[in-house]
Amino acid sequence: MKVLLIYFSGTGNTERITELYKNEFAKLGYQTDEVKLPADNRAVNCINPDEYDFIGFGYPIHAFNAPKTVLNACKALQNRRKALGRKTPRKKVFVYKTSGEPVRMSDVSSLKMRGILKRRGYALTNEYQYVMPYNIIFRHTDAQVYKMWQTAQALTPVHVNEIVNGTPSLPKKMFMGGFLAWILRAEHWGAHIVGKTYKANKTCVHCGKCVKLCPVNNIRVNKRGKIKFGGKCIMCMRCAMFCPKNSIELGILKSWKVNGEYSFAPPTDAPQASKHDKYCLKAYNRYYARAEKTITEFYGETPPPQDPAE
Repeated sequence: MKVLLIYFSGTGNTERITELYKNEFAKLGYQTDEVKLPADNRAVNCINPDEYDFIGFGYPIHAFNAPKTVLNACKALQNRRKALGRKTPRKKVFVYKTSGEPVRMSDVSSLKMRGILKRRGYALTNEYQYVMPYNIIFRHTDAQVYKMWQTAQALTPVHVNEIVNGTPSLPKKMFMGGFLAWILRAEHWGAHIVGKTYKANKTCVHCGKCVKLCPVNNIRVNKRGKIKFGGKCIMCMRCAMFCPKNSIELGILKSWKVNGEYSFAPPTDAPQASKHDKYCLKAYNRYYARAEKTITEFYGETPPPQDPAE
């Protein structure tokens, strides 16, 4: 029994959820293969989807859409309708996605990829969103991050069991959702423009970490030894978040920069007040209330304690 997980992770949130999925499938006796994006789409095209019982796509929500690298992977996946005929039953796939806030608009993020997959002989049957800490806009507190991670750890077994048992779970349709998602996909090409405004300031020590980390090779060192940003940026924020000297400036997005890894461990200090405590407060409360109900129904009680961080 085999599972294929195809995913993109900018600053590690989706990769963490991927590991949770991999562990839960392993508990149920499944071998998991992974394709970490961006990858050579020829490698994706060579995958035989019928070797796998389940195929999952993981991604961070970018402007209420799947990142373009994920859409490209969907387009590269073998066209089963062409290879096996139009009457071939569609192969079921699932989506797990991460975002910094659980707002209703996030429900439309997979609409484009759902259409791509459908035309290629696949059917999206399950889709799950996990709230994870922001890597742009503002920094979540340690207490908020710990709660997000504990919730994700408890939800994942529920969702994997639904997938394995053939219980479909998709977000409700949203009025004008497809149109809004289409407009917001401007971020795909807009990122190339905005990314050109990034720069490394005078605190840069030229360690080269941003060059090595960029998933699309958009950062280079010029002949004068200066860090330069090209026109391939996908705004994953990996460079800004992991810069050890907090040297990268995000141009027009400078007020949204988040720098430094999150610990995901239980906070050791007293809870800190944040000026963002009321941001999307109702949406967060709904997310946690639904999660608690789902978790309690699955376990029949409060779930067992999870490992604080990996």
